[in-house]
Amino acid sequence: MRRDGEAVVRAMARRAGAWAVLVALLAWAQAAAAASVPVYGRNGMAASAEPLASRVGVEVLQAGGNAFDAAAAMGFALAVVYPRAGNLGGGGFCVALTADGETWALDFRETAPAGATRDMFLDAEGNVVPGLSLSSYLAVGVPGSPDGLLRIAARGKLERAEVLAPAIRLARQGFAVPKPLADALRSSEERLTRFPGTAKVFYEGGEPPAFGAVLKQPDLATTLEAMARDGRAGFYEGRVARLIAGQMKAHGGLVTRADLAGYRSEEPPPFVFERGGLELITMPLPSSGGVTMDQILGLVDLDALRAAGWNSAHYVQRLVEAERLAYADRNYFLGDPDFVDVPVQRLVSPAYLARRRALMPTDRAGSSAGVSHGRVEGTETTHYAVADRWGNVVAVTTTLNGPFGMGAVVDGAGVLLNNEMDDFAAKPGVPNMYGLTGAEANAIAPGKRMLSSMTPTIVRRDGTFFFTTGSPGGSTIITTVLQSILNVALFQMNIRDAIDAPRFHHQWLPDTVMYEERALSADTRRVLEGMGYHLDEVGGLGQAAGIMVDDDGTLTGWADRRGYGAAVGY
Repeated sequence: MRRDGEAVVRAMARRAGAWAVLVALLAWAQAAAAASVPVYGRNGMAASAEPLASRVGVEVLQAGGNAFDAAAAMGFALAVVYPRAGNLGGGGFCVALTADGETWALDFRETAPAGATRDMFLDAEGNVVPGLSLSSYLAVGVPGSPDGLLRIAARGKLERAEVLAPAIRLARQGFAVPKPLADALRSSEERLTRFPGTAKVFYEGGEPPAFGAVLKQPDLATTLEAMARDGRAGFYEGRVARLIAGQMKAHGGLVTRADLAGYRSEEPPPFVFERGGLELITMPLPSSGGVTMDQILGLVDLDALRAAGWNSAHYVQRLVEAERLAYADRNYFLGDPDFVDVPVQRLVSPAYLARRRALMPTDRAGSSAGVSHGRVEGTETTHYAVADRWGNVVAVTTTLNGPFGMGAVVDGAGVLLNNEMDDFAAKPGVPNMYGLTGAEANAIAPGKRMLSSMTPTIVRRDGTFFFTTGSPGGSTIITTVLQSILNVALFQMNIRDAIDAPRFHHQWLPDTVMYEERALSADTRRVLEGMGYHLDEVGGLGQAAGIMVDDDGTLTGWADRRGYGAAVGY
């Protein structure tokens, strides 16, 4: 950390009066290898989990495209170079802020096929069949990414073929496999090679590609070319749709040509709220992120958190208790508003939050087993953001759910299929792959969008763009985004430090505080354990990317140190 950064750390610790805060922050500073300078750009910035995709975003900006062009091009590129999460066979969410101050949201979440039933993952005794919602063709929801990315591109300045050209080039000509992808394909070999289409693409000759080998995906290139030529019909109708529906039918899946032809992304009003002098622009339902963050921030005293100090025992205790209540409400009340009546305004109202706040202990751990509801995800998701010289900002989070989705590539189309049906509550009270325990509001129904934790967020200060952030991480997405925001809002961190700082997480059930190495000092852990908290150190929480504008108008960007992505500016 730079010397001025150390001074900030020490000043924060003095203001908080907490030696433990100083210890924790200095330990983090040493681990950050003394450099906290983000990437700078004057005319544009793109940040994602894959350097090639970030470069594609900047190339499109330099070619005259705006942030919408670049965001769509990055999404298509991620489907090629980041197959564990980038996709055509999944779905996601987008929030945007235009140069003239308009806010915009796009919901391209997958939907349940028309043939889906409430109890499709249960056996004759009513128990969840292990693996059925994750690794079978029944796990596949109707993909939304192609329609969504094309809708984003439609707000751009370039022709559709120009937006798709970089992804087509990467798929047709190939790219050098980075070591993390080579490692991921090797570790997933047993699961993925069960599917002939996947084995043909990623395990040619019976082996995964070595680090540095050139990976070509000609079938995926042909699919992208069809979309460049025919738009959404190039995916949802014709040859690609026939291939998807044919493979689904042959293996017991439910997605049909009619499901594909009928899919449409939606443009709901963004979920916008103000806390701590900042305006947060994020996704409405079926993304649970906006409502849940609004609840958490409404349950805590931000000034008291600032005074307590970054990741002090009091800071962690107050946030954990707020997260406990907010996640309990998330899992009980929230679902697709086209299918269930969700009392959003009451859940974030001052009166309701005051009643819930009264349930939060101040000097001990609460109990998730005792939480009643008020009256009223693979981690394999990826987030990216882009800002242009005109003032447009676009933030996108997209997912296949599990790593490489359910594992199957559509033979002849090159498209990895999602396993998003696991994000429904297969049975109320039974946790999904991320430990989230759902209720009837998120039960399976034909055409319904499954509840999501994806939380792409844009923050305005005094009416102008300040920063944007988002993350993968399943159920940890919300707390990852929340802590990145608090790091900026309360502790004036730059975008790099805000994203790289160690994190912690609580989600009601299981009743455990997960934390990263160096997130909590030894003293803080002792205090929290004395309060009755169960602590569990984990390898990593989230993998954020973000863009911030400095006071002089310079764009700064960063992609999380937890991954191998990059921010690229020009």
